[in-house]
Amino acid sequence: MIRQIIASFVVLLAAGFAWLYFAPGAPQVLTDAGIVLPFGPQAETQAAGSEQVRGNQPGGPRPGGPGARTTNVITTGVTTARINDALSAIGEGTPVRSVTVAATSGGELAEVLVRPGDVVDRGAVIARFDGESEQIAYDRAVLAVEDARAALARTQGLASTNVVAGTALTAAELAAANAELELRNAEVALTRRTITSPIDGTIGLIRVTPGNYVAAQTTVTSIDDTSSILIDFWVPERYAGQLVPGMPVSVDAVALPGRTFSGDISAIDTRIDPASRTLQVQAEIPNPDRLLRAGMSFTVSVDFPGEEYPAVNPLAILWSAEGSYVWKYLDGKATRVMAQIVQRNSDGVLVRADLAPGDAIITEGILQLSEGAAVTLLEGPDGGTPTETVAKNP
Repeated sequence: MIRQIIASFVVLLAAGFAWLYFAPGAPQVLTDAGIVLPFGPQAETQAAGSEQVRGNQPGGPRPGGPGARTTNVITTGVTTARINDALSAIGEGTPVRSVTVAATSGGELAEVLVRPGDVVDRGAVIARFDGESEQIAYDRAVLAVEDARAALARTQGLASTNVVAGTALTAAELAAANAELELRNAEVALTRRTITSPIDGTIGLIRVTPGNYVAAQTTVTSIDDTSSILIDFWVPERYAGQLVPGMPVSVDAVALPGRTFSGDISAIDTRIDPASRTLQVQAEIPNPDRLLRAGMSFTVSVDFPGEEYPAVNPLAILWSAEGSYVWKYLDGKATRVMAQIVQRNSDGVLVRADLAPGDAIITEGILQLSEGAAVTLLEGPDGGTPTETVAKNP
């Protein structure tokens, strides 16, 4: 048992020394916690600070002169990266207008005048029912109207000479009006024996065949107006405040590789789905060549202004009790700059910090640094020349 305790103590002691000498920022963590060791990097750092203080006193070593302690460092420049500036989503296409054509009355289907895929105009005849009895009723109503009008004309002539009473004239006028109504009713019944297209579009599959009895409200076919395609897609709620109708979008159809189509956002839902935390958006894509079909899947891309942040080398990030920070090289000295991490990329860390493009950030020699310590730049930018701005997407 004693041997195990001694062995455990030795392992912990070795781990503590390894952390103290090799972990970045370990001396600073001990100093922030109020722990002072008489040996190791922490003691060396304090000794360097004492020498710097003595150098600033009368008669002590002057900065840059004999006895002044400096640290050799290597720097990299700060760049900028833009995130959340593009969105890619999967959407499904629907026609800009679509109707289901149904029979308004029952009867035997006499003929179908269109085929699937035909492009028709509004008002074009699609199919006709057997309407012989309705035609007879219409012709009878026409004769009744002609007779009623003739009787009304005779009665008006007699009434002008006071040969007939005023009540006879009123009865003749009523009979003529009723005959007109019967004619209109017969005309409506005859018109319903013909099925016409309510919109401009393309005929879908025909659901009935001539010769069969078709009941009222039976689906005959569908007509889709694909002059434009509406694409419904869903975006994360963090983009909700950036979307407005009229924003340009580009779409790629899975069925048409290599082709890209352009359009704009036509509608935005007013509610965010609480289950998926997404917002439904609709884009309209012109389709003059009728290459796009309803039901196709699309990849939708939308560009946004995005958010721009400083990007620093991952090796420059250190931690303290206050949070993450970096050392900035300025006029031969090290200056601590708090840097809140926004996003980590393979070649840089995006931070929220008081940094500008071209600032020199110390990436090597950071373990022995303290605020305002003099440093010697061995390699890297000195912060005087701005570096190239780059862009990154999440």
